[in-house]
Amino acid sequence: MGSYAVPFLDFSGIHGPLREEFGQAFQAFLERQWYVLGSEVSRFESDYAQYIGQGHSIGVGSGMAALHLALIAQGIGPGDQVIVPANTYVATWLAVAYTGAELVPVDPDPWTANLSASGIQRAISDRTKAVIPVHLYGMPCPMLEIMDLARQKNLIVIEDNAQAHGARLGTKMTGSFGQANAHSFYPTKILGALGEAGAITTDDDGIAGQLRMLRNYGQRERYQNEVIGYNYRLDELQAALLNVKLKYLDVWLEERHRLAARYDQGLADLPGLRLPPEVKDGRHAYYLYVIHTDQREALQVWLKEKRIETIVHYPIPPHRQQAFAKYGWPEAAFPVANQLASSCLSLPLYIGLSEEKQQSVIDAIQEFWRRYQS
Repeated sequence: MGSYAVPFLDFSGIHGPLREEFGQAFQAFLERQWYVLGSEVSRFESDYAQYIGQGHSIGVGSGMAALHLALIAQGIGPGDQVIVPANTYVATWLAVAYTGAELVPVDPDPWTANLSASGIQRAISDRTKAVIPVHLYGMPCPMLEIMDLARQKNLIVIEDNAQAHGARLGTKMTGSFGQANAHSFYPTKILGALGEAGAITTDDDGIAGQLRMLRNYGQRERYQNEVIGYNYRLDELQAALLNVKLKYLDVWLEERHRLAARYDQGLADLPGLRLPPEVKDGRHAYYLYVIHTDQREALQVWLKEKRIETIVHYPIPPHRQQAFAKYGWPEAAFPVANQLASSCLSLPLYIGLSEEKQQSVIDAIQEFWRRYQS
């Protein structure tokens, strides 16, 4: 954890208690001698689909692979336009770029940092084929309104649920609204593998069949390649470890909520400090606890001096990245995305974060406000 008294992330609170179960899972994996698309992948796919509330879960090698295949399986390619948030992690944009479709960024709602139905509607053209709502930081997008608009405009919806395992609207989980929805199990995620892993959830039998074929070289039967496919398979060992962890997901979500509530209480009423918004009739997953302040740089330096680690998610919006320079967007093209990028700061929030350590974060921020914000 380096020199930080409070690191941004510490896996020991999750992985320490699971060492014995991980060992048993690994031993069973060794004894089975089946290393690719075996029983562990099948079990995880079945259990995760049930958790999300979808008919199918197709395990793939990463969240990026999940986004890419969700687009490919629904025929999205050159000539199509895909609406994306202007402030997401770059993977959302890269997946669209892989298909040859045109990216159409939309500034998010400044309060939720997520796409709104009204923002999407303003960006729709006669070439718009799909929209990718990203449940950023674990905050659910307004999926009921987005799905209503998508039905009216005949748009494909692909949820990017990489940061929102266990988030919901009403009783319906995020990752269960769109036609095919991408999930990442990168190690830092709420449900994280011990390496790269991802999945796509869908209720559509036809899409599920396409996805299983596409992830495995374009074949349903071995050596019979029907389409140009990919090696995007979920690793059998990662699936075995995810099977150990999945049953604890709701317990971890409860702890994340307790930690978020403690920050909410301790940081309330500091002038100019914006805390994460609440979810009406739903549940935030709190993958990240992100605050916003115009004094972000000074606060981050102050916390570092106090040996408290923080991270900016994300400092440079995709439209300002060199990778997308061909689009010719000016830096000021998406002002909300720019403003969020300049003011956001993620505080430590992880399973096992002690009350003492969290209180030291709260105390340090309160002291900063007393000294510099009065």
